[in-house]
Amino acid sequence: MPTVVLVGTLDTKGTEYAFLADRIREHGIEVLLVDAGIVGGPLAAPDVTRDQVAAAVGADVTALASAGDRGAAIETMARGAAEVVTRLHAEGKLDAVGGLGGSGGSALVTHAMRALPIGVPKLMVSTVASGDTSPYVGSVDVTMMYSVVDIAGINQVSARIMANAAGALAGMAKATVPPLGEEKPIVVASMFGVTTPAVTTARERLEELGYEVLVFHQTGAGGGSMEKLLEAGFAVGSLDVTTTEFCDQVAGGVLAAVPERLESAGGAGIPQVVSLGALDMVNFGPMDTVPERYRDRNLYVHNPTITLMRTTPEECREIARIVAGKLNAATGPTVLYVPLKGVSAIATEGQVFHDPEADEALFSTLRELVDTSKVEVHELELDVNDPEFALAMANRLHALVAERS
Repeated sequence: MPTVVLVGTLDTKGTEYAFLADRIREHGIEVLLVDAGIVGGPLAAPDVTRDQVAAAVGADVTALASAGDRGAAIETMARGAAEVVTRLHAEGKLDAVGGLGGSGGSALVTHAMRALPIGVPKLMVSTVASGDTSPYVGSVDVTMMYSVVDIAGINQVSARIMANAAGALAGMAKATVPPLGEEKPIVVASMFGVTTPAVTTARERLEELGYEVLVFHQTGAGGGSMEKLLEAGFAVGSLDVTTTEFCDQVAGGVLAAVPERLESAGGAGIPQVVSLGALDMVNFGPMDTVPERYRDRNLYVHNPTITLMRTTPEECREIARIVAGKLNAATGPTVLYVPLKGVSAIATEGQVFHDPEADEALFSTLRELVDTSKVEVHELELDVNDPEFALAMANRLHALVAERS
């Protein structure tokens, strides 16, 4: 029988968790309750006590409660809950994980959820699910359900929401993936709208060579998801065509790179072919959201919700320093392809972001800082979307993977 693990603060939300657990059991699913509360007694009987949760990270619940620091307590119990759910999953006792809460409870429970592998069902019923959910979802497959009303008692609205959540968790816990035919080695690829032709050509070539290619949109979270998958060992190679998230990291855009961006393949020794796709642009929302200090920059309205800003030579030098440092730290085969005729569809000659000075700042800094005793470098008189450029990257990655198999 599948098992749903519910993680939460049973001292404040025990009644609601008991209601949710009963609804899940009505679907023929087992439930384990994990208590991450620290103050009052639990209002529902836990299967994993708060003492066990705290002990999982070497902490003591009584000491946490007496310290009177709610933030520190939530952080500690979140780490403990992550250890508990990871262990339960490894033991085959977790087929899905769920939770209920406000901002604090959501932060605690989703921290534990993010510790689980991609593909394990995760559902958080939360009062903050109608706003910016990125701090809770991160780079993994956490599903957020808006609670509409506060998680404060069982009423006509909350009962319906929790019943829906119970059905969703039960369904996900029982769901199976149908056979997809022959399992192929996985390659990940990074893409943005302005590098789509390159990635499409490279993907089709790699598929011809027998790979399954997973493409990740470089939205900050997209790059983070790609890194998580590489870290988990799912892929045999990385075709990192589009490293654009570093632009937003440097200039304060809305799609900034996660800290581990461009590190997972190198850290795991996975062959990687990297390029400079879309390092000409920083992303903001609608034009009126662009910071005042940038209003005199080269701005381009990509669509009504996205405004792009051309990177300057100074920003390109800083981006190059970041990229070079991460490539030099790689432990596996690493190749850098430099498209001298343009890093995106709108950075080529005659296009709105064509800027030879900024491009040269990027290229020259990379020439200076990339350790060619560790990183193989190819500079081609092509733009990133030229089919010849894309095929060169795909074929080189295939050769690297073949050498290791």
